[in-house]
Amino acid sequence: MFPQYCFNCFNPYAMDYDSPNTFNFRQQQPTTQDQGFEQAPGSPIAQDIQYTQGYLRTQIGKRVRVFFLIGTNIVQDREGILTDVGISYIILKETGTNINVLCDIYAIKFVNIFP
Repeated sequence: MFPQYCFNCFNPYAMDYDSPNTFNFRQQQPTTQDQGFEQAPGSPIAQDIQYTQGYLRTQIGKRVRVFFLIGTNIVQDREGILTDVGISYIILKETGTNINVLCDIYAIKFVNIFP
């Protein structure tokens, strides 16, 4: 631990008088503030439609074709039903095989949304 220094050693006031510069660090109790939230507010990225994740959440259940950029020059597309959208991923259910595919949202370049 750190050594305790005498705060009153160089006190110009009398010993029975508390100077304005006297600090008592040990008596301060941490306080917790009740925020009053029944449920914590969600991330604005996941809910606001001005972000990719928020907009894609409004399209859940629709058939989509998603184009991904792999590396610097490889483009790959996947097609399926959009089933879920997270902060950094989307889940597509492929139409031919009914397999769920987890996709990186940061590699998405284009999304075709079919009516």
